Amino acid sequence: MNNPEQPSDPETGDAPVQVRVDLQRPPPAEREPRDDISVTRHRITVGGRELAYTVTAGRLVLREERHGKDGQSEGFRPRAEVFFTAYALDDQPDPRQCPLTFSFNGGPGSSSVWLHLGLLGPRRVEMGDAGALTGPPYDLVDNEFTLLTHSDLVFIDPVSTGYSRAAEGEKPGDFHGFQKDIESVGDFIRLWTSRAGRWLSPKFLIGESYGTLRAAALSGFLQERHGLYLNGLMLVSTILDYATVDETPGHDLSYTLHLPTYAATAWYHGHHPGRELGDVLREAEAFADGPYTLALQRGARLGEAERQEIAGKYARLTGLSPEFTLRSDLRVTLGRYRKELLRAQGRVLGRLDTRFTGLDRDSGGEEPEYDPSMSAILGPYTAALNHYVRAELGFGSDLPYEILTGRVRPWSFADFENRHVRVSDTLRAAMHHNPHLKVLVASGYFDAATPYHAARHTLDHLGLDPALRGQLRETFYEAGHMMYVHRPSLEQQKQDLADFIEWARGS
Repeated sequence: MNNPEQPSDPETGDAPVQVRVDLQRPPPAEREPRDDISVTRHRITVGGRELAYTVTAGRLVLREERHGKDGQSEGFRPRAEVFFTAYALDDQPDPRQCPLTFSFNGGPGSSSVWLHLGLLGPRRVEMGDAGALTGPPYDLVDNEFTLLTHSDLVFIDPVSTGYSRAAEGEKPGDFHGFQKDIESVGDFIRLWTSRAGRWLSPKFLIGESYGTLRAAALSGFLQERHGLYLNGLMLVSTILDYATVDETPGHDLSYTLHLPTYAATAWYHGHHPGRELGDVLREAEAFADGPYTLALQRGARLGEAERQEIAGKYARLTGLSPEFTLRSDLRVTLGRYRKELLRAQGRVLGRLDTRFTGLDRDSGGEEPEYDPSMSAILGPYTAALNHYVRAELGFGSDLPYEILTGRVRPWSFADFENRHVRVSDTLRAAMHHNPHLKVLVASGYFDAATPYHAARHTLDHLGLDPALRGQLRETFYEAGHMMYVHRPSLEQQKQDLADFIEWARGS
């Protein structure tokens, strides 16, 4: 491949080619924001085949139509400038036949950097994995597992993340909530699809973490508001119902749904010697769905002998002691588990990925002081993105690129007042209205933030018509929330996503 910092024109071999263009329609007033776009051309070799592709990166202005008292349009008001990075292969004879995938991460408050430079894009972060991390400075390498071989890609940074910002005179807080976030991201997708002439292309969304909640909600919003029907949703580290992770006293569901992840974690850290992970998981799932659930439901009616028996089985599966389990009233919160399992070694577990461990100041504390898995990935991805966007994509900005920001707090869930945040019914309705819509749910066994058994529970309670159950597909990986930092999982996930796109576009 050519030096990635000197992308050459695929036709002449000259350059680098970096073109700044203005795609604004209509021409803005003197002080209004303009679209700020950079176009660069690159090459990559995948599977022995050299691919030429074009990257379009920059900020697109979202405008809101204004109406007078008589209902007549009074023009458009700039609301936000949304940063995106779009990839397309150069040798497509008919772009209409090429799938188009819109991608975003979660948070709320996260940019799209993780899926962009970790899994999907043609460049990826080289940072090592649990127990074998590289140190700074980090590296950016060609991604031989890029999904660009099967779909054009558009990465979206929601308002206040990445380089995306509210327009001058607008309130950022107006975008920091469930419904306004769905509307702004949905409007961007509509605008991009229209400008690119891709309404007749197969269309997909891929989200990670809170981005899965966003994707499910968008499946309904895009259909109802814009008449934009999707071929598929790819949900990575899924949460569609907050009840599945709620540890509020008196709410026991999360304890049963976390237990298989605890058992997987205990296996990884050596508490199930000589056993296969699959065997441990099957035993943990059966215990969680059966005796453990029944015991928690009985509460104070549970007899002492039964409490001792449940505590012993729970402790054996999770690597904890029966005494600690009993002191926790058979309900070990995630924070306690991450602190307790390796307490004797003076280590705490990651939340996003329990394979990662770290050091706390107070080894006798109740909960970890930080998430070692988050700390492991934050530095490499931040450095790589800030290098990549300027040196390789030709887009410069003095704004800080907000990788994962707290400036979106407080995030508004006003639409769910006095009830759990839940979009699974939106997904069900979208699938009933569009019976061709297919859904892939990808989970990591060591993800304690969005446990795989919780995602499965949500799918099992969608209320989906039995004739459409075949539209759901699940995949699992021996890694955590960002399963693609584990190279074998990255390789497998690329194949799973590619197979899903080919399956879903053919419906």
